Amino acid sequence: MTAVIEVSNLTKRYRDAVAVDDVSFRVEKDTITGLLGRNGAGKTTVMSILTAQNIATAGSVRIFGEEPYENARVLSRMCFVRESQKYPDDAQPRHAFGSARLFFPNWDQNLAERLIDEFQLPTTRAIKKLSRGQLSAVGIIIGLASRAEITFFDEPYLGLDAVARQIFYDRLREDYTDHPRTVILSSHLIDEVANLLEKVVVLDRGRIVMDEETDAVRDRAVTLVGDVGAVDAFCADREVLHREGLGRVASVTVAGPLSQADRRALTASRVEIVPVSLQELVVRTTRHAAQTRGERIEEGALR
Repeated sequence: MTAVIEVSNLTKRYRDAVAVDDVSFRVEKDTITGLLGRNGAGKTTVMSILTAQNIATAGSVRIFGEEPYENARVLSRMCFVRESQKYPDDAQPRHAFGSARLFFPNWDQNLAERLIDEFQLPTTRAIKKLSRGQLSAVGIIIGLASRAEITFFDEPYLGLDAVARQIFYDRLREDYTDHPRTVILSSHLIDEVANLLEKVVVLDRGRIVMDEETDAVRDRAVTLVGDVGAVDAFCADREVLHREGLGRVASVTVAGPLSQADRRALTASRVEIVPVSLQELVVRTTRHAAQTRGERIEEGALR
């Protein structure tokens, strides 16, 4: 496959803080990639550098094989939907859509109008007076209707209720199927977007802790539940990502796939094998990485 995004040894420092730390990854053409991680992991900073809205301290970025900064050929082929998007004080959604229609050559007005109706968005109200969810809907509509070759969605659904979020997921899936393009989706609602993703890149404290195809990730870890002696004996030589216990029952999440022999041995020991969801795996992996570095973990960072 052809890589449309190539990131090599990317680093971004702010005085004494390192927001992105020597990050390298590739994104293939016409795929949906999840850029996942805790709040403050560096996701927005990476997206801002890729879209030339921020400058790297070190490393290189190539979009369509070119440096994106001050490069109109590249920037005109991308759309960045960000949570903190700013608009003029007197701007209305219809103004934002009109500008987008002029800027993006693949703009689909029929899709935009359909989404306006589905999100029940008032197009003649000042954007500064919209609710948080309505403001998110403006960004989602631009991101989908633009049909840009590369679209970045940075936590695009903030303030949307469950019904509106599902509309976004459904329309993204439908339009991506009919009009393939490259989508980078940053999210902390990982289980909600898991079925959309073909690849996941997980950041923790500015570093990549996971960069894999989604199908491969699903076999990366399992949780074993059973008698503490049987579970501990099996896990003795394995990497433990998380452990909980109650009396004689242990629940241990271990890294690595299980062989058929492993499964037979666990069944014989009456140890239950429980699949790990993508969100749980990301939570366990980032916590495990932080604990090995001796860092404090904040509850709910990925919830």
